[in-house]
Amino acid sequence: MVSFEKDDLVDWTEFEAVREELGADFARILRYFHEDGVKSVEAVEQAMRQRISAALVMPAHTLKGEALQFGARPLSEIAEKIEMTARHLVEIQQTPEELVPDAARLRPIFEATMASLEEATNPLVQRHREAEEPAVANQKFGRL
Repeated sequence: MVSFEKDDLVDWTEFEAVREELGADFARILRYFHEDGVKSVEAVEQAMRQRISAALVMPAHTLKGEALQFGARPLSEIAEKIEMTARHLVEIQQTPEELVPDAARLRPIFEATMASLEEATNPLVQRHREAEEPAVANQKFGRL
C-alpha cells in the first residue's frame, strides 16, 4: 500500500480559505465531494476495464474540478491527466491502455485525500488529538 503525507495531498491554505468562504455549507459540500469522488473513481475504473476512452472524460473532469476546489492538487492533477489524455485518445480513436498506471493511482490518492480532509474537519478527531497532547500550562501544580 502506498502511503501519502497529509501535507502533500492538500494545500491547507486553499482548503481553509474554501472552508471559511463556504461557512455553514462546508460540511455538506465536502460530503458531496466525497460522494461524487467515489462515483468518479468507480466510473474511471469501469471505463478502464471496458477500455473505453470516452467514458473516462466526464468522471475525471468532475473529480479534477472538485478536488481543486478543496486544495487537493495532487488528486486534481492525476484526474486532469486522465481527462486530457482520454480526450486525446478519443480524437485519435485509441483505447486507454496507456492510462493504466494513472488509473491505478487514482483510488489510493483519492482515499488518502479524503482521509486527510476528514481528519481536518472532524471535531472528534480534533478533540482526541488535543487530549493526547500533554498539558504543559501549569508546571508548578502536582508532582514533577
